Amino acid sequence: MTETTEIERLPLRVFAEKAYLDYSMYVVLDRALPHIADGLKPVQRRIVYAMSELGLSAQSKPKKSARTVGDVIGKFHPHGDSACYEAMVTMAQPFSYRYPLIDGQGNWGSPDDPKSFAAMRYTEARLAPYAATLLAELEQGTVDWVPNFDGTLQEPKLLPARLPNILVNGTTGIAVGMATDIPPHNLRELAAACQHLLKHPRATVAELMEHLPAPDFPTGCEIVSDAEELRKLYETGTGQVRLRARWEREEDGNIVVTHLPHQVSPARVLEQIAEQMRAKKLPLVEDLRDESDHENPTRIVIIPRSNRVDVEALMAHLFATTDLEKNVRVNLNMIGLDGRPRVKNLREILSEWLSFRLATVRRRLEHRLAKVEERLHVLDGLLIAYLNIDEVIRIIRHEDDPKAELMRRFKLSEIQAEAILDLKLRHLQKIEEVQIKTEQKALAAERQALQELLGAEARLKKQVGQELGEDAKKYGDARRCPIVARPAAQALAVEEIVPAEPLTVVLSRAGWIRAAKGHGIDAAALSYKAGDALLCAVEGRSNQLLILLDSRGRAYTLNPRELPSARGQGEPVTTRLDLQDGATVAGLMLGEATDRYVIGGADGYGFVVKLEDLAGRNRAGKAVISLALPPFPPCATREPARDRLALATAEGRLLVFPVAELPELAKGKGNKLVTLKGEDRIVAAAVLPPGAALVVLSGKRTLTLKPADLEHYVGSRAARGLHLPRGYRQVEALRVPPPTGGELGP
Repeated sequence: MTETTEIERLPLRVFAEKAYLDYSMYVVLDRALPHIADGLKPVQRRIVYAMSELGLSAQSKPKKSARTVGDVIGKFHPHGDSACYEAMVTMAQPFSYRYPLIDGQGNWGSPDDPKSFAAMRYTEARLAPYAATLLAELEQGTVDWVPNFDGTLQEPKLLPARLPNILVNGTTGIAVGMATDIPPHNLRELAAACQHLLKHPRATVAELMEHLPAPDFPTGCEIVSDAEELRKLYETGTGQVRLRARWEREEDGNIVVTHLPHQVSPARVLEQIAEQMRAKKLPLVEDLRDESDHENPTRIVIIPRSNRVDVEALMAHLFATTDLEKNVRVNLNMIGLDGRPRVKNLREILSEWLSFRLATVRRRLEHRLAKVEERLHVLDGLLIAYLNIDEVIRIIRHEDDPKAELMRRFKLSEIQAEAILDLKLRHLQKIEEVQIKTEQKALAAERQALQELLGAEARLKKQVGQELGEDAKKYGDARRCPIVARPAAQALAVEEIVPAEPLTVVLSRAGWIRAAKGHGIDAAALSYKAGDALLCAVEGRSNQLLILLDSRGRAYTLNPRELPSARGQGEPVTTRLDLQDGATVAGLMLGEATDRYVIGGADGYGFVVKLEDLAGRNRAGKAVISLALPPFPPCATREPARDRLALATAEGRLLVFPVAELPELAKGKGNKLVTLKGEDRIVAAAVLPPGAALVVLSGKRTLTLKPADLEHYVGSRAARGLHLPRGYRQVEALRVPPPTGGELGP
């Protein structure tokens, strides 16, 4: 006999879509998002419930965490033990939860590294006192129970939270296609907002914010978002909260950071500040120390370089450049009472939770009312037994079915008859009419009170409000995070932090660049690699603009402060720039953004340009000048209206003409500088200030042309120029000697 197997065939698209949707719904509903009722994800709910089943209340002796994790994953949550333990650790960390649910003993991590907790075989835990707000009413008929994963046990579908834990401790999570980021809040403020909403069901978000103005993080940082940002956050359910560290200045002038933003590591902040100090970007700070200890969990000491340092400006810079100021994302996404995830505003959250709380209290009261009525029913039977004790004893001794006979003889219910039969003989003497009637009277009064509560919605709301106030008083505390609206911090400009120093930028023929401190340095005498030598050097200050011009007419920008020291041989410019198609750096320009330079090519064309027109932050540079031949070294012109340009050609000709005859452009080819014939080209250039001499370098010979001598070579732009004296026509460079007397220098 052959077995037949039924095979269902589905298109891959249909199967994949269904499988992914099923997985997505599982992640959203059963893993990543909290429920509005108790504010817990399933794993958190199961951990808290399992610990209560183990008897780990706040008053009990703690047990090994491995015991708890074993119960959770063995009975309720069949997933990885490490993930379960990590969720348990987070609920025990006072720097992660505003009101921890678990009281841990041992190493449960630190603000520096929240995941540095010890293994679960080393730590012990019990429930924190606050966890009672989730569990106190669990056995009072307040929640629905569902089978566990294998159907052998029952677990609560939700916990009967007495407080809006969804906002008390908050949570974060990433699901499929959605995420949640709910910040913690102050318990007393939250209870006050709920009480206000109970009394004024139509209260607006703005009115609720009078009681609940902002989140309250466990680290005690400042909340510096303005009121409008916070209002939009609570009205829409999404936004950001700007957090800032709290600091103070001690008598010795040191700055002490005492509270950090939520989930910011002190070690990370120290590393960020130290990195700026190492990069010489923070000379305002002399030293940095971490003096955190058990008594002072956060104590970062920043020592200014002197008493003249503007401490407020320094801290503003650190807020802008480190995690001392941080934006925390808020996304109030949660699973509602309808079982659907949605982003809710503050009023929706509190209204929906209060409806859950009212329903829970109603179920609790109805459960208690049923117990009271059941006890009163039993007491009625016991009173009948007391009044007819001899007959009851006779029936029990002589009748074959005493329960049935008692029910027939005294018109008792089965429950009453069972209660009488369950009495021990020694209790018969204690059955007194006064005791029974006293208990009946007390229970009857309780029944009436319960019926009145259940029969009047206003009384029920008042009861919920009173319980909220009692719990807030018992478990709440003062706000930790002061709310101080401040503008976003601005980093100091480099010029404000680092003083401008004189320096000389040196470029070698092989393309190695470096910076030497000071002016008047003999750049040619510096150390170079074998076969390398000086190409050019420019003097300026560390806060000025450094532009490099390559052989193809592209300009590049570098920060002079970031160049290596001239004590070494520097570094190749190719480590900082992307030179194209075998191009090489042909010249340097260093000055203020408004400074002007004459640039041009050996083919005889050029123009005047401002440095700011050459600046750019792209490693690939920007095209500036169209060239047929490589450019001559750029020449600075301080006064274009008065300066003159001297050009020397390969044929040994020299032409001098006013710089004012050249156009000022941002880029292009420019105008003709000098007329060249054949293979003639420009080999050297220099800008001459008024009254300056010119030194012509030709091999080992130099020719100094005084101002009067230069008049012989003055012509108009695009002229051909005149020959230099024989012996000086192989021009290598033109130099302007330093000024003597009152004449202006280059």
